[in-house]
Amino acid sequence: MTKFSDHLPEYLMEAAELALFMMTAGLFSCVFEYPGSPIHQAIPNGDLRRFLMGVIMGTTAISLIYSPWGKQSGAHMNPAVTLTFYRLGKVKRQDAIFYILFQCLGGLIGISLVAILLGEVFTQSPINYIVTVPGSLGWLVALFAELFIAFVMMMTVLLTSNNQKLNRYTGLFAGFLVMLYVFFEAPLSGFSMNPARSLASALPARVWTAFWIYVIIPPIGMLIASILYQSLFGQKAVKCAKLHHDNHQRCIFRCDYKRNGKMDLSDRLPIPGENL
Repeated sequence: MTKFSDHLPEYLMEAAELALFMMTAGLFSCVFEYPGSPIHQAIPNGDLRRFLMGVIMGTTAISLIYSPWGKQSGAHMNPAVTLTFYRLGKVKRQDAIFYILFQCLGGLIGISLVAILLGEVFTQSPINYIVTVPGSLGWLVALFAELFIAFVMMMTVLLTSNNQKLNRYTGLFAGFLVMLYVFFEAPLSGFSMNPARSLASALPARVWTAFWIYVIIPPIGMLIASILYQSLFGQKAVKCAKLHHDNHQRCIFRCDYKRNGKMDLSDRLPIPGENL
């Protein structure tokens, strides 16, 4: 039986990764969208500002996935991702529970730090804690938009991370999708795809408009992607729960990666108390 302390480093890494992602999102939302910001005034075109925001958030996602922390924890940063890999049998129940708890905690910490740093610039309209709410087309469009982006993200992760030639580039594909989602999808739903991310904004803002969409729909979209992937490539086609596995960090998951005919670092660097 794995003790809580055995995998605590990975839990803390997940919290820190989402906290940093949320801090970046909050800070640059103020830079680009707060009316008093010099950058906002210098770039009057809202589409251009959103494009630049997408580039920044995509780059942030890539940096976190390829960081030492991301390489070790798997860089889920999202309960929907963790639940999907749990359903695929790659994450143990205890790890799934604590990954989700620490992701939620990390998101809240990130938002809270930005609120402390920027005050009303961040907490008041138009930024308002970067809360995710449906766009002008309504909640139904937001629902299908969230379903679509979650499905495409997980299908992309599964297709690339389990491909010998592409697995090292999974983080690049994921980051590029984040960039596209910020530009094209954010006007429809606010671009969540992540229950912990939406909770982190909704809780301090006390804005719960269509909150259920952001909690329920991303896991459903990713679950559908995982079912389709396994139907196409087989029940054992998923090798690991890490987005990036070509590294020298330990792996706490039920990992099937092999290197030179031997189990990868998850086997060569055993974790105390881990029962594989």
